[in-house]
Order: sequence, then structure tokens, then C-alpha cells
Amino acid sequence: MEDKVTMIIGVVAGACTSLSLLPQLIKIMKEKKANEISLFYLAVLFVGLVLWIIYGIRREDIPVIVTNGVAIAINILIIIAGIRYKNINQ
Repeated sequence: MEDKVTMIIGVVAGACTSLSLLPQLIKIMKEKKANEISLFYLAVLFVGLVLWIIYGIRREDIPVIVTNGVAIAINILIIIAGIRYKNINQ
């Protein structure tokens, strides 16, 4: 039972951190502005997410792989939108 609770906590934590980037992506797409976005921050986050995925693969930890995969997909979309909308409509 304790392992199941731990797994649920891990999945919920991973989902929360993965989806935490979604409001930023929605804001950028809605406003078509990304002047306040730090592309350096997103690049560092991208590296961290890739490392988490590698860690998850090595540990055969599906929740870590999936949640960080979702986060990396959202991060890539934010980077693309950030580059596209940076310094537009100033």
C-alpha cells in the first residue's frame, strides 16, 4: 500500500510540474508576445528535462519518463513561440 501511495504522489507531482508550463504557453499564444520570456531559462530547463528523461529510462521509471516528456514538449513549444514572438509588437 505504501508503494502505491508513493507512486501516486510521484505521478501527481510530475503532472503538476509538467503542466506548470502550460499557462505560460497559453499566454504567449494568446497575446502573441514573449518579450518577458527568458530563453536562457528555457534552455536550462530543457537540458534538465532531457536529463530527467535519461534518468527515467535508466531507472525504467515510466512516470518520470512520461511526465518529463510532456514537460519537454511544452517547453519546446514555448521556445518556438518565444523565438517567434520575441520583440514583436513593442
